[in-house]
Amino acid sequence: MTAALLPPWPVAGPLAIAGLLLAGGRLLPRRGPDVIALLTTLGVAAACILLAIGAADGPIVYWFGGWTPRDGQAIGISFRVDLAGASVASFIAGLFTITLAFAWGYFDEVHAHFHVLMLLFMASMVGFCLTGDVFNMFVWFEVMSVAAFSLTGYELKASPLSGAVNFTVMNTIGSYLFLGGIGLAYALAGSLDMASIGRVLANAPASPIADAAFVLMATGLLVKAAQVPFHFWLPDAHAVAPSPVSVIFSGVMVALGIFGLTRLSFAMFTGVPAVMAVTHTLLLGLGVASVVVGGAMALLQRHLKRMLAFSTVSHTGMLLVGLALGDRAGIAGLLTYLAGHGLVKAALFMVAGILLALCGGVDEIELRGKGRQIWPAGVAMAVGGLLLAGAPIGLMDDGLSSLAEAAKAAGNVWLLPVFAFGAGSTGGAVLRATGRIFAGLGPVAGIEEQSPTEQEQEKADRSFPFMLVCAVVPLLAVLATSHRVDGLAERAAVQLGAVAHKGAPVSSLLAWSGVAFALLLAGTGLWHPALPRPVLKTAKFLVRPLAASLSYVHSGAVCDYVAWLVVGLALFTAAFALV
Repeated sequence: MTAALLPPWPVAGPLAIAGLLLAGGRLLPRRGPDVIALLTTLGVAAACILLAIGAADGPIVYWFGGWTPRDGQAIGISFRVDLAGASVASFIAGLFTITLAFAWGYFDEVHAHFHVLMLLFMASMVGFCLTGDVFNMFVWFEVMSVAAFSLTGYELKASPLSGAVNFTVMNTIGSYLFLGGIGLAYALAGSLDMASIGRVLANAPASPIADAAFVLMATGLLVKAAQVPFHFWLPDAHAVAPSPVSVIFSGVMVALGIFGLTRLSFAMFTGVPAVMAVTHTLLLGLGVASVVVGGAMALLQRHLKRMLAFSTVSHTGMLLVGLALGDRAGIAGLLTYLAGHGLVKAALFMVAGILLALCGGVDEIELRGKGRQIWPAGVAMAVGGLLLAGAPIGLMDDGLSSLAEAAKAAGNVWLLPVFAFGAGSTGGAVLRATGRIFAGLGPVAGIEEQSPTEQEQEKADRSFPFMLVCAVVPLLAVLATSHRVDGLAERAAVQLGAVAHKGAPVSSLLAWSGVAFALLLAGTGLWHPALPRPVLKTAKFLVRPLAASLSYVHSGAVCDYVAWLVVGLALFTAAFALV
């Protein structure tokens, strides 16, 4: 099969298999759904890799049903497979493969229903990455959301259902906003093809309708990306979703919101000056706010999955900063950091799943010292924490270096301490939890003791060595691919339309400062009673009011979250008014 005929199959294949599993899953042997789902994800990964190879020299455009443009007017639906989309799709399929291996035997009692939802989830993500039609992107956005809602509340208990409701309400509002933006873009361009819309908007006079279209679509995608002030649903969903589902949520689903916004920005709005101005200002500010708020909230958590969820908010904020910077180094850094963060976060959520299965919870304080018997999982968690903190090795370091280079090229050197804070705070939170759970450190809990938690447990009769191998594989992938995807990310950024700016390379000081900050925070959290009394009093005076304010804002009430979404819309409106 040639690359020109391949684009539909990574989406159509898993959808067909999901339908067959739904119809006949009960007739299969006990491990049949596991085997079939794994083989399907492997097949999708192979197809997407072939597409990436084929798109290396230029995008592959596939028109469904042969409905090619007539007189330059797009009347059909296309998949526009560029290097960035195919590469991210390959990463998605690979992550699903590892996740389904980790979930082997997890959902025996429900036959193939879990596997059906996971294949539907993967197909929608791949379609989201490959489509060249903005309404088709919305369709995959919705399919992705429906699968995610179902997987969040899969266990049909009070807490999962509550998290699923918050998730559903916020993301449904985001979907409506996204659809409204599509309607405005169609009213201006008379087309739903992203490339056609981009050409029309670039040649049309400035219009508030184009600005409004961007605001609505960007808001919908930023809700999916869980960026401040649209992020509140994410910790609630992560804290209660099954661990294999959290791997996908944090590893790739949230980051897809930023990737989708990147594609829209370059394909449709790069010729609209007002939109580009807001991208370089407001989106930069939201990204920085997400880095800081996510990092600070991660330090305040005792529930490991909630801690990792806030870490995702912080690191996804770095992706948004890369988009706001907009040059080749920024977009290449975005793509590289997306993959590195996704793999590290997958490993950490798998370690959380191991703790849930074998130790009966993920409460850092209650599990103090109980992880000694499974110390290899603690080693994996410590490595993941160091990588989050910015250790100068692996894909995350490669991506962060590119982001820092883009920041220096744009004259935004002040972003470097922001990156160090985000990396150090999230890495420090994970390292603190590692020391307390697996080494029995930290006999006196700190301010994290006031954060919410709950009793959880997952299916325990699974092999610890097998689960551990699944958690280690993503970490090895992060380390093994270091400096091997830089050229790929650069070429993908060029295809998207990013231009190069001159910038000096960034020294390893940034990475080491993040690691040092993480170790300082972890040590302070574990041994704070040993600090001098004046230092403790000063820290309490400065930190407790800020922590109380952040905790108050994250109330868990969906009505409050909707109010913050409206605040975000108001910020966009004000930004365009000032352009």
